[in-house]
Amino acid sequence: MSERLPELPPGAFNRVDESDDLEFYAPPRLVTHIDESATAALTAFYHAALPANGVIFDMMSSWVSHLPSDLPTAEVIGHGMNAEELAANPRLDRWFIQDLNADPILPLETASVDAALCCVGVQYLRRPIEVFADVRRTLRPGAPVIVSFSNRCFPTKAVAVWRGLNGAGHAQLVSLYLERAAFADVRVEVLADGRSSDPLTAVVGRA
Repeated sequence: MSERLPELPPGAFNRVDESDDLEFYAPPRLVTHIDESATAALTAFYHAALPANGVIFDMMSSWVSHLPSDLPTAEVIGHGMNAEELAANPRLDRWFIQDLNADPILPLETASVDAALCCVGVQYLRRPIEVFADVRRTLRPGAPVIVSFSNRCFPTKAVAVWRGLNGAGHAQLVSLYLERAAFADVRVEVLADGRSSDPLTAVVGRA
């Protein structure tokens, strides 16, 4: 799993629960995984970072995408693991279910997407370089990928290296993922420092 991350220890992408991911996510969870203040910070960041009238790919999505209500889009494509959650998301124009740990190749055309989002899901990826390399394939030149995360997770499904790091370590790890997937201009943005809300960090790269 970690051929392109040789600096990580053996077992870095092991999990406490190695059972089938589609079965784990089969029960719908119509809840938010970050609080209102962190959500507002992410929506404001999207407002500044996302192109108007673009094709947006919302990876590892759920029943809410945190997109600004006034952001016009050409299309929002959702990906997730639960059909009921995705069907309840009013921002998605279409969606598909796929276990990226089993198959990291996305059913999207090359250079067809104007921005890719991954909110509070990166900690579950066992093949992150393969996944983000294929995300980069789908993006038009210069398009952003925005990977945001907090300190919450399903601990039995998060990979070992994630569970062993703090917030700063998570930012370094996600930056490494994007760099190894050949994204350019990778930078870290602290959206909420955790003092008055859930902490929230975004790592941004460019195709």
